Amino acid sequence: MAAVAGQERRARGRPRPETLGAIPRREGGGAGLSRAFKPLAQSPLSCETSLRKLKFKGKHGSVSADEAARTAPFHLDLWFYFTLQNWVLDFGRPIAMLVFPLEWFPLNKPSVGDYFHMAYNVITPFLLLKLIERSPRTLPRSITYVSIIIFIMGASIHLVGDSVNHRLLFSGYQHHLSVRENPIIKNLKPETLIDSFELLYYYDEYLGHCMWYIPFFLILFMYFSGCFTACKAERWMPGPALLLVAPSGLYYWYLVTEGQIFILFIFTFFAMLALVLHQKRKRLFLDSNGLFLFSSFTLTLLLVALWVAWLWNDPVLRRKYPGVIYVPEPWAFYTLHVSSRH
Repeated sequence: MAAVAGQERRARGRPRPETLGAIPRREGGGAGLSRAFKPLAQSPLSCETSLRKLKFKGKHGSVSADEAARTAPFHLDLWFYFTLQNWVLDFGRPIAMLVFPLEWFPLNKPSVGDYFHMAYNVITPFLLLKLIERSPRTLPRSITYVSIIIFIMGASIHLVGDSVNHRLLFSGYQHHLSVRENPIIKNLKPETLIDSFELLYYYDEYLGHCMWYIPFFLILFMYFSGCFTACKAERWMPGPALLLVAPSGLYYWYLVTEGQIFILFIFTFFAMLALVLHQKRKRLFLDSNGLFLFSSFTLTLLLVALWVAWLWNDPVLRRKYPGVIYVPEPWAFYTLHVSSRH
């Protein structure tokens, strides 16, 4: 019995296998460890770590932490091509039509401006799709594809109507006058022909513009909704972006005034501003691409205000644009004050 009691005492003194290598417990040890690691837990997290812990609601539901953590670099190539083709293929269309000799492009054939418009209708949707692909946020594909389809339809309708309207310039058509007030149209017989020209003007200036510009600004706004980051290093525009703001903003001024889409533009601008203020409450700020787009639109709004103030008291343009919102078209100003002098 004594031998058995001695073995039991030796077994109780031998360390158990599951406790080998364990840290001996001391009184108050747990509290000491928690105090030791508490400063580490409260230290500021890195930008990437904080983004991975971030979750916020977007227009298309919940945005995952991985999507929030991705911040796109400035798309210099896309924004440069976008600005260049806007100036050449859209703004340059009517200018090219007036510069090239009429013998090269007869009035019963497409003008050089029409070929510019055809190229615009192909290149612009492609650039918009590439822009959506590079968005750090996953955007709804169905809305994107439907918007692109409507955009192409509207731009194609505008192609036909705008081609005829600009060709009428060679016959004495004056853009600063309404269709029925134009000297070459008001005396047409039968008078139902005037209705046909008004229908053409409706397809060009109203239906074509709505189907063209509404999906265009919708796609830009959807892309803009994903241009937010918590990284302070990503909240500045690089040098090339600053150089592109001026031509980009100037082109959007032409788009808003010539397209007569000030209501659509101002609605988009204030929606972007509201989104910026909303995301700022979540400590999210615009990245370089979002800053570029927002800065371009801000410059556009300033230019439109200066344009309206300059032509505020023009009686002829006031008669053509009698509504509450008075935004004259640049081509109406051209036919009234520039081409009439020559």
